[in-house]
Amino acid sequence: MATGKRMKSAREGINPHQLYPVDQAVKLVKDRAKAKFDETVEVAMNLGVDPRHADQQVRGVVELPHGVGKTIRVAVFAKGPKAEEAKAAGADLVGADDLAAKVNAGEIAFDRCIATPDMMGVVGKLGKVLGPRGLMPNPKLGSVTMDVAKAVKSAKAGQIEFRVEKAGIIQAGVGKASFSQSALAENVTAFVAAVNRAKPSGAKGVFMKKVVISSTMGPSVKLDVSPIVSSGAAAKG
Repeated sequence: MATGKRMKSAREGINPHQLYPVDQAVKLVKDRAKAKFDETVEVAMNLGVDPRHADQQVRGVVELPHGVGKTIRVAVFAKGPKAEEAKAAGADLVGADDLAAKVNAGEIAFDRCIATPDMMGVVGKLGKVLGPRGLMPNPKLGSVTMDVAKAVKSAKAGQIEFRVEKAGIIQAGVGKASFSQSALAENVTAFVAAVNRAKPSGAKGVFMKKVVISSTMGPSVKLDVSPIVSSGAAAKG
């Protein structure tokens, strides 16, 4: 496919073979985000895992220090006092069987879904609807909990979920091009560190084979994640 003049111009000054430190990579991406809308800055990773094996699954959550730059709509399955807690914490949708009926009818006006443990009998029946959208509550990710207020506030503050896809790819939006360079760099670092911590026991060899950052309409820039990975290893030690 032919490369347009705009993309050719955007790629000038970027060495496709070089691994850039996070701060420099973020600057290159920000400088080339010239669209008429506030572009999303995304991180994409090619991991050395085979998700078909249970011991090579990569999944987790991370609360980005500076949020994602958009309003996160949160739905909570809860009853009684817990439903009131969720509403007070800022949940956009709160309910039980009534909320389940809306979801079954295709009314999915939310980005994150949280449930109290006692509601999983209701939520479990929605697996075919919520599962493919990555919205199914999961106790390992903190979205099945009695502390619904904390879960709602974390989701609203910029907590994102990540999960490896079939080809060993993980990708996520980590902010907007309008963010400051330092804010984006901190978000990128937090995301990469979280994925690194989620390295499964079955992963062999190089875990993060390739990591790139880009804006919605801009070229990708390869990241040097070794400082983040090494600092994480030092922290574990």
